[in-house]
Amino acid sequence: MSRRPYTPKMTYGWWLDRPFYTRYMIRELSSAFVTAYSGLLIIGLWRLAEGEAAWNGYVSALSHPAALVFQGVALLFALYHTVTWFAVTPRTTPVIVGEDFLPPQPVIIAQYAAWIFASAVIIGAALWF
Repeated sequence: MSRRPYTPKMTYGWWLDRPFYTRYMIRELSSAFVTAYSGLLIIGLWRLAEGEAAWNGYVSALSHPAALVFQGVALLFALYHTVTWFAVTPRTTPVIVGEDFLPPQPVIIAQYAAWIFASAVIIGAALWF
């Protein structure tokens, strides 16, 4: 028996070798953008609590071209993260109906339906008020 176990050499771009790993790493990277945008929204709530002047400064900062680019990139990453998460959910949490597993398509369709419904409610509430 060897005293030193075998440790394979891994390059920095190991995840670029296979498309599955590349998509996985992009999904993981997308969570950083979603987290950063969530922090941006929390800062907005904080500025709103500080008063009208702080809120107006926050809104004007969001209209800066760099902020708009960040928001666009964050939106694309959020959409990618959502679509890939919806695709993987039936495999990670299979639903048992009777003796068999529910096929993945109804679960994926239900997730998209809930997403569309929640988006419609939020957009409707924003337009109403």
